[in-house]
Amino acid sequence: MKKLMSLISLPLLLAACHQPAQPQPADGTTTVTVLGLNDFHGQLEPSSFRGKQVNDPKNPGKTMPAPAGGISAIGGLVQEIRTANPNTVLVGVGDLTGASPLSSSLLADEPSVLAMNRLGMSVNVLGNHELDYGLKELQRLQKGGCGGARAEKACQFENNFPGASYRYIAANVFDKDGAHVFPAYKMVKVGDLNIAFVGAVLKDAPSVVTPSGVAGLRFQDEAESINKVLPEVKQQGADAVIALIHQGGAAGSPYDQPGCTDLSGPIVDVVKRLEPSVVAVMTGHTHQAYNCVVGGRPVIQGASQGQLMQRLDLTVTRRNGVSSVTGVKAENLLVDAQKYSSPELADLAAQAKAKTAPVANRVVATIGAPQFSRQTNAAGESALGDLIADAQLAATRAPERGGAVIALMNPGGIRADLPAQPSAQSSTTVTYGDIFAVQPFGNLLTVLTLTGEQIRATLEQQFDNPSAGSQRILQVSQGFAYSYDLSQPAGQRVRDVTLNGQPLNMNADYRVTVNSFLADGGDNFSALRAGRDRLGGGLDVDALSAYLSSGAVKPGAQNRITRAAP
Repeated sequence: MKKLMSLISLPLLLAACHQPAQPQPADGTTTVTVLGLNDFHGQLEPSSFRGKQVNDPKNPGKTMPAPAGGISAIGGLVQEIRTANPNTVLVGVGDLTGASPLSSSLLADEPSVLAMNRLGMSVNVLGNHELDYGLKELQRLQKGGCGGARAEKACQFENNFPGASYRYIAANVFDKDGAHVFPAYKMVKVGDLNIAFVGAVLKDAPSVVTPSGVAGLRFQDEAESINKVLPEVKQQGADAVIALIHQGGAAGSPYDQPGCTDLSGPIVDVVKRLEPSVVAVMTGHTHQAYNCVVGGRPVIQGASQGQLMQRLDLTVTRRNGVSSVTGVKAENLLVDAQKYSSPELADLAAQAKAKTAPVANRVVATIGAPQFSRQTNAAGESALGDLIADAQLAATRAPERGGAVIALMNPGGIRADLPAQPSAQSSTTVTYGDIFAVQPFGNLLTVLTLTGEQIRATLEQQFDNPSAGSQRILQVSQGFAYSYDLSQPAGQRVRDVTLNGQPLNMNADYRVTVNSFLADGGDNFSALRAGRDRLGGGLDVDALSAYLSSGAVKPGAQNRITRAAP
C-alpha cells in the first residue's frame, strides 16, 4: 500500500513542481474607496449633528440640527457606496466602543461589535476608550466569549458572542515584555490590490484612561512606531499605505470644505513626521470634523457618533507590475438619518433597545427646558456642564458626605446633550437612559482637600492640555467663578478666582468634588493628585439623577467662567 501511495504521489508532486507561476495582476488603473468611522461610541441610534441645519418637521419655518448617524443610516450609506464601487473597504479609527449609551453598554458593547461585523468592517485601530474596561475585556471583544471584565453583561444580546470579525491594530502599544499587544497593521485585499492600514493610538492614552485600563501597557510615539513597521509593510507587497491614527486636532474650516490648511493640534506634528509612503491619514479622538492637507497629504476626521463618515478615493495605477497611488480625494459624508437606512441593522438596534428598555425608559424627572446642551460658549462653559457640577456639589455638600464647597467636571466626561434630541415643548421628561448617555463611565464622586493655590494650579492646567489638543475647560459649580486671559504666559492665565463672591484664599483649605477619573489625574490634571483626605462617594450618574428629580431645573446664564477678549 505504501508503494502504491508513493506511485500516486510522485506524478502529483512533479505536476506541482511544473505549475506555472501565478500571473501578476494586469497593468491598469483602479479606484479604491475607503470609508472610515471614528469615535462611534456605541451610538446605535441617530443623534443631532450641529454642523448642518435642516427644516424642523414639527415646527414649520424653523430649523434644527440634522438627525445623523445611527447604525441603520450608516448601513444604508455603506451599501449605496459599495454598490457604486465594489472596491470599497470599511475601517474604524478607534473608539468604536466605550463611553456608550445604555443600549450598547448595558450589553457589554456586543451589539456595536456585531453591527460592525454586519457592516463588513475590515480593521479598527485601537482607541483609548476601547481600554475603559482593560485589555482582557478588549481581547474578549476581539476573540469572543462570555467572560471578561463585564461578565454579568456579556452574552445577554446573543447567547454565544463570536467576537469582532475585524482586526484591532496598534503599532505603538506594547506589553511589559516589549511585544505588540495587537498587530501593527493589516493588509486588506481590495480587488487585486493590497491596501495596508497601519495604526496607532495617541501616545498619551494613559492620561485619558483609568489606570486599571492601561495597567501593564506601554505607549510609544505614534509616528515613530508607524514608520518602524513600514519596511515590513512594503515587503509584504502593499500597493498603498494609509495610516489610521486615533489622535486628532481641530480646524475652523467647515467639515465639507476639502483641503483646509488651518488644522492645529497634536496630529499635525505626527503627520509631518510620517514617511512619504503613507498617502493619507484618517484620524479620530478629538471629535472634530475636518478635511485638511498637511505636508501634501489628506488628513481627515468625521466628528463622532457616526454622524459623518470619512471617505477616501484612491486612484492606484500599475505600470510594468509596479503600483503607485496617482490620486487621493478626501471628503466627509453626512450620514443622513432621514435618507439612508438598512432594515437588517435597524432590526439590530431595535433588539438592543428592547433588551435595555426597562432600565433606559424609567422616567427620572421633568426639566424646565427642551434641552440642556453641552455646547460651550466662548469661555468654554456649557449649560449641561453647569448642571452636572451643581449636581455633584449637591450630592457631597453635607458634612457626612464630604463637606464640599466646590465641584469640578471635565467636559470630556459629558458625552451627550440632555436629552440627546431636544423636545418641541418648553419642558420635557428625562429618562435614566438619557442621563446615562450623558455620563456613561460609571465614575465615583471623590471629595478631596485642596488649597486655594492647588485649585488655581488645576485651573491653569486647562490650557495647552495635550489630552485635548489645545485646552479643556473644567465646568464649575454655582458660587465658584473665575476669569482667564490666554494672552498671558503659561501659569499666569487664571485670575479673579472667587467663591460665593469672595476672593479665593490661596493658603486656605477647601473641600472639592471631582469624579474618580479626575481625582487620579485624568485628562492631565495632575494637580488633583495632591488632594488630601479623600472621601469616596456614589456614582456620578446617580448624583445627576437625584439632583434632577429634586425639582424642575432650567439652564442658567453660563457666566461662571469669563474669558478676556483676544
